[in-house]
Amino acid sequence: MRQNTRAIAGAVLAITALSGCMQDMGGGTVSRFLQAQPDTSAPSAGETKTAAPKAETTQDVSPIIAELAARQSVLTQGSPYAHVAAGVLAADARVAEAELQVAQLRAEAASKNWWPTISPRITLTSLGDLVADLVINQVLFDNGRKKAERDLAKADVELAAVALSESSNERVYDGLVLYLQAEEGRAATHLYGQALKDMGQFEWVMNERVKGGVSDFSDLNVLKQKLADLRSRDAAAREKTARSVAELNAMSAVSLSDQRGLRGMGPTSTDTSLDVLRAKVERDRQLAQAKIARAAHLPGLSAGGGIRNGGEGLALSVNTEQMLGIGTGASLQAIEATKITADRKVTEAQNISQRAIEADQRAIAALKRQAAEAEGLTAQAKTNLDLFQRQYDAGTRQVMDVVSVYETFLRALEKQLDLKFQAARAELDAAKRLGVLADGAKI
Repeated sequence: MRQNTRAIAGAVLAITALSGCMQDMGGGTVSRFLQAQPDTSAPSAGETKTAAPKAETTQDVSPIIAELAARQSVLTQGSPYAHVAAGVLAADARVAEAELQVAQLRAEAASKNWWPTISPRITLTSLGDLVADLVINQVLFDNGRKKAERDLAKADVELAAVALSESSNERVYDGLVLYLQAEEGRAATHLYGQALKDMGQFEWVMNERVKGGVSDFSDLNVLKQKLADLRSRDAAAREKTARSVAELNAMSAVSLSDQRGLRGMGPTSTDTSLDVLRAKVERDRQLAQAKIARAAHLPGLSAGGGIRNGGEGLALSVNTEQMLGIGTGASLQAIEATKITADRKVTEAQNISQRAIEADQRAIAALKRQAAEAEGLTAQAKTNLDLFQRQYDAGTRQVMDVVSVYETFLRALEKQLDLKFQAARAELDAAKRLGVLADGAKI
């Protein structure tokens, strides 16, 4: 019995060694994204034999992982934008990072799927006896299924890495949007505060003229209504600032109330957008799943042995996971069509992304141009206001004439302010689409 057991063990080891020579594995390391990645090289569709495992090297890193890790943030170090980004990332729950770690562990488990499987089996016979045996099974020929499973696990890691990059960029984007809202509210508060002082002076002059019987009381009522509208807009701007600052501090690890200014973003790069990277990873997943489905319809070869109550045995078996039927051919054609569909989805994602990137750049340029034009119109409105003020001082203009020109000047200031922050938000949108609001090495 001992000799037979040793013979089975030797046979299984020989089969394992043979199967190991038919496997193809590799790995690599990039930043904090991935500790070990299977090799991306694969045999042709008709080739099912694979090479033995090889030592992990940094040269076998997934291109998707490498590209994500190499991304540099467009936020200038030490700027208000960078402080906001650091604060909100420090308070992140990092759910996507945990999912990436789970995917890495699954990939590590899948990287060992070429080893034989061992399982105890206990059964109860019709005579009431317990029969225990140890079953060892080793796949010799599986039409590329094991390698496709490793490719699928690798694609899952890449997908989790893309999701982590998306999550980090989304969080930084949300924080910066709140920061811009707070800054816009502060700027509007300052603008309306000055306007209230100026309009208050006009009201005082008009009130004195009404008392002296020079002006009509209706003009004073119009001025009071305009002042009430300004106070309402000023209160809304203050509420917007307070709400945005409170929400920003709630999602940050440190207080960001003292950050000021719109400095902090360099030119947006033309890297591949995260949508395209996600489409590529999803294509790889679909291709791996298609290979697994194809292998399930084709016969595979496996060797197994068992030890049961003093008896031993070793056998080769040929089987298929899916039973053959009339529709098997159509199923295989559908699997092949899946590969074409996956490639076309990547092409579609690239086209959509390119259009969006071009639209972002055009929008940013247009908004900056409009902001510059608005600044010129504001300067012109200020010149007209100064002219009317001098004419009023000379007695050739009425108070309401000056008030009307002042309102034109105020609307020009509001338009300039609005365009300025629209351009800042457009830059954030473009950077978010490309995934460059956070460094890849820090994700």
